[in-house]
Amino acid sequence: MNSPIEDYALISDLETAAMVGRDGSIDWLCLPRFDSPACFAALVGTQDNGFWRVAPVTGGACTRRRYRGDTLILESEWRSATGAVRIIDFMPPRTQLPCVVRIVEGMWGSVPMRSDLRLRFHQGRVRPWVRVAESGTFAVAGPDAVWLHADGPLNVPDHEGDTEHDFVVTAGRRLALTLVWSPSHLTEPPPPLSVPAETTLKETSDFWRRWSAQCRYEGPWRDAVVRSLITLKALTYAPTGGIIAAPTTSLPGRVGGERNWDYRYCWLRDSTLTLSCLLRSGYREEATAWLDWLVRAIAGDPDHLQTVYGVEGQRLLTETEAPWLTGYEGSQPVRFGNSATSQFQLDVYGEVMDTLWLSLRAGILMPAHVWDLVEVLMGYLVRHWRRPDQGLWQVRGRQRQFVHSKVMVWVAADRALRMGALLGRNGSSGVWRAMRDEAHRDVCRKGWDARQGSFVQSYGSSALDASALLIPRLGFLPATDERVRGTVRAMRQLAHGGFVRRYASDGGAAHGLDGIPGPEGAFVSCSLWYAQCLAATGHPQQARAAFERLLAVRNDVGLLAEQWDPDEGRQLGNAPTVFSHAALVETAFALSPAPFTKPRGPAA
Repeated sequence: MNSPIEDYALISDLETAAMVGRDGSIDWLCLPRFDSPACFAALVGTQDNGFWRVAPVTGGACTRRRYRGDTLILESEWRSATGAVRIIDFMPPRTQLPCVVRIVEGMWGSVPMRSDLRLRFHQGRVRPWVRVAESGTFAVAGPDAVWLHADGPLNVPDHEGDTEHDFVVTAGRRLALTLVWSPSHLTEPPPPLSVPAETTLKETSDFWRRWSAQCRYEGPWRDAVVRSLITLKALTYAPTGGIIAAPTTSLPGRVGGERNWDYRYCWLRDSTLTLSCLLRSGYREEATAWLDWLVRAIAGDPDHLQTVYGVEGQRLLTETEAPWLTGYEGSQPVRFGNSATSQFQLDVYGEVMDTLWLSLRAGILMPAHVWDLVEVLMGYLVRHWRRPDQGLWQVRGRQRQFVHSKVMVWVAADRALRMGALLGRNGSSGVWRAMRDEAHRDVCRKGWDARQGSFVQSYGSSALDASALLIPRLGFLPATDERVRGTVRAMRQLAHGGFVRRYASDGGAAHGLDGIPGPEGAFVSCSLWYAQCLAATGHPQQARAAFERLLAVRNDVGLLAEQWDPDEGRQLGNAPTVFSHAALVETAFALSPAPFTKPRGPAA
């Protein structure tokens, strides 16, 4: 039986990430990168697909856990009649090879402990050869090798090839276990094994404390904001600046269903929200790196602009299924890769232009060739903006004239005109202005349902879509416009247990829209957009209540998945997600008075 999604905490080295359960088991880890094959895949399979548990021999969930201050160092504690123990889990920011460190600390009394390591390379499928070396154990299969060093003897059963380590921890004793990945052709113990775990712990703590101290938000929800920002940083691929949507794949939007997608890639739809969040919070360096990644990734023919790219900007993310994995609580198929790369999604042009405009307005240097890119992308959009597409939610049903997509056409033209005016590049302003005005008229005429008093999901449809809540934030219409107010009121129809679904997903109707049968949970980001709109339309108390309700469903260490199931009271979807945590930060800023932002310092 898989643990609840909310039972997992995140640790990361800024190039990959591990998911640590309340039972002390790392059930998901891809090495050496976020998008590499998993070597622990129990999260979407069984224990035979790989895990690493360090916990008392008696087992069970930890009594208490937390992140150490404003860091990504996880502390989990178990208390029993005979004693108490703390496990400190972290991944030092990458300087050489990926490394997971687990320090076991006796708090009082005496606790029998066990480290149980079961490596399964290539998405939980390949059992490695394991041998004992002077520095610990060495496991190898194909291109992958993993070294495990422990402060004590290791037992390697020949018939299983797994590694066990039984020991007793007493008050004041600290024992470290260090796991390091390396290419299998390197047969010498990797350098991280020679660094004392206590030294690595201090360096990791110092790194995160310095980084967190740059946060400019000083409002009433600072702890939640900082934790969300740390999560965004943790999901950043440091070598390129790309930010993945989530570190996991195939955690379901509906338990037992088919809404299982691989989120270990970088979505253009996240670009504006993420950049805005980073800039407002004072993280200019990260925002600049994300912008640089974006410009490199989208370089090329505008008709080949994708919705999603790999962490290095790679375009080929072939979607496959893994029948050897049973899926999270039987939710199949388990997918690796994402076929959304082949979808036509109009809104990404608006996301790109909005991101570039936000960067320019913030004073981030825009190289001359970026304006050439703007002109090429806008030229393509002028010719193709009337086409139907798959929309913001990347539906796998038929293409439609999605209202949000047309709003983003307006955004693209509006931001391109603003950039042109600021840079003195107005050669195409007449054509872009005409497209902007026509797109605005088109949405207001064809995307408005007078009977419901709301903007709808697509032209000719009466269905509602939470993406309409973005209209005032994007500047398409002001929050004072009665059409915006009507749309916010209508969104009550998408309410579910105090949260907001992205659209009606009651089975039959949704199957026709997104090509996938069955309902799903409420979307965290949509619920946060609703709170922002309530505040913008003059309902601050309701907005605060909606925000606090959302904050209450974070897990015990402050993390959010993509969705929340109000009926079952559990998180759903991949976790933790950038879309959810960036929206949380933006909502905190929107609901906090301006004085709650401290002045910009040198890092801002």
